[in-house]
Amino acid sequence: MSTTGRPAARATGQEAARATTEGPASAALSNTSARATGPMGAACLTPEAPGGVATDTVVTARDAVESWLAEHAVDLVQWRRHIHANPELSRTEFGTTEFVAAWLTKAGLSPQKMPGGTGLICDIGPEGPRIGLRADMDALPLQEFTGLSFASTVPGVSHACGHDAHTTVLLGTALALAEIPDLPVGVRLIFQPAEEVMPGGAIDLVAAGVMEGVERIFALHCDPRLEVGRVGIRVGAITSAADTIELVLDSPGGHTSRPHLTSDLVYAIGTVITGLPGLLSRRIDPRTSTVMVWGAVSAGKAPNAIPQTGMLTGTVRTGDHATWSLLEPMVHEIVDGLLAPTGVRYQLNYRRGVPPVVNDEHSTRIFEDAIRALGPDALADTIQSGGGEDFSWYLEEVPGAMARLGVWSGHGEQLDLHQPTFDIDERALAVGVRVLSNIVLQTPPR
Repeated sequence: MSTTGRPAARATGQEAARATTEGPASAALSNTSARATGPMGAACLTPEAPGGVATDTVVTARDAVESWLAEHAVDLVQWRRHIHANPELSRTEFGTTEFVAAWLTKAGLSPQKMPGGTGLICDIGPEGPRIGLRADMDALPLQEFTGLSFASTVPGVSHACGHDAHTTVLLGTALALAEIPDLPVGVRLIFQPAEEVMPGGAIDLVAAGVMEGVERIFALHCDPRLEVGRVGIRVGAITSAADTIELVLDSPGGHTSRPHLTSDLVYAIGTVITGLPGLLSRRIDPRTSTVMVWGAVSAGKAPNAIPQTGMLTGTVRTGDHATWSLLEPMVHEIVDGLLAPTGVRYQLNYRRGVPPVVNDEHSTRIFEDAIRALGPDALADTIQSGGGEDFSWYLEEVPGAMARLGVWSGHGEQLDLHQPTFDIDERALAVGVRVLSNIVLQTPPR
């Protein structure tokens, strides 16, 4: 995709980093309004900010973050473009890990690489219970077609889900916070590999002990449906559980003129194609947003021959954590009941993916305070997504929340995630740094 017609703020690194006063969420993009608008104005009338930290301390710390952004906004853009041009697939993020580690080390921090050499963690601030901030680092096996000057240099691999932005935002947050001498709470920065595969990298990091000492965890995810300067969040499930079904069938095969002498495999496939989604919709409360969809089917080649083998693959998703635990045995039961009369043999491979990301109420309120501090129009509502996110595995350990970072320029087409033309408005990088920094500065864990 050509960059022609993009807002002027995207044209160069310097222009991309420049704050703008256009659009409904201009306060979130302005260096000064982050200190002068929203709840901060009211907070100055009370001895404490929303999170229980003295207001004058929060104001001084936010000034330090704004000073850092004023000096390093161009760096944010350059970091993102470097990562974007050099994407790495899941569990091969060696270069990205080294890049982040080098900048953290240069800032006087002590990053710790994860087993396997991809991903890292880094602690900042006082000892004791910590807030976790997480970003994912991996790219997708997808050819990029943006036409950008910093497009992927790796054939068939691209950052089409915004993980380059996630990594950049957390790196910027780390370096901004590192210049504040007395943080009110300890922070653990979690740069996670392998979010795009199942089982994801979050499971590996939890097993490696990265959640030890972490009381609460937060993350941002790019949202191309939200305009830059806005951040969306909701209490409860914000993503869905996503499992994969693979059904392999076999029969003796035969002539289509004599189906009664064999097991009709194609008929059996058709029975499952319609029967499984239909029966699940009758067995599960529709308010759980559970949906089963087939993605691929294969069987046979000749019109007059009943094939011997066939395969179905698809996904089953739900927005309800309790329902997620019921799905696997229920799918097995339904498939067995559908295929038993056909005489077709089968093997069902049910692969559990990730649970839904469920934002707890207190963590959501912390996020909301951090977003509102950007300006009166920064906080946005959002709906539950049918997509999966392995950030949910951290929430199996501690409470936390994920929010959606607006990355749409406000002009032109709203591109979707996982499209080969996906790109972001880079002004969102500074917005993300402000939000994550605000979480740390205003709200110690409880």
